[in-house]
Amino acid sequence: MIPILALLLGTLSVVVVVQRLRGRGEGAVARGGLVALALLFVFTGVSHFFLTEGMAQMVPPPFPPVVTVWATGVLEILGGVGLLIPRFSKLAAWCLFALLVAVFPANIYAAVNHTGLGGHVDGPAYLWQRGPLQVILLVWTWMFGIRRR
Repeated sequence: MIPILALLLGTLSVVVVVQRLRGRGEGAVARGGLVALALLFVFTGVSHFFLTEGMAQMVPPPFPPVVTVWATGVLEILGGVGLLIPRFSKLAAWCLFALLVAVFPANIYAAVNHTGLGGHVDGPAYLWQRGPLQVILLVWTWMFGIRRR
């Protein structure tokens, strides 16, 4: 959970500083939040192809585990890229918001059933942290992707 929050807040901070140094301070936070969200989804989407086995353990029946992990990975990558294309940005944000809601039950399933997630060092505690993290991502997506001016 800490690396994801660090990625979001770190990217936001870097973009805001760079934008202000370039004299483009207006809208820097909104831009930074959107770029941070895009980077996060591309990063996590790509991880679906490297951590497939562990993530597949989190997929509740009756969904096909590996196909579900790969499909959600592709959707996260496409959504992250879409956030950076002005014409598709808001649509991508809505789609990612819906994806976050759709996969939330998998996090509950994983926590209740103590699935492995590839032997994560934090063990079952990590699985219980994913729910609150999902809420943070929903709020971030709403604020910087959907509600933005």
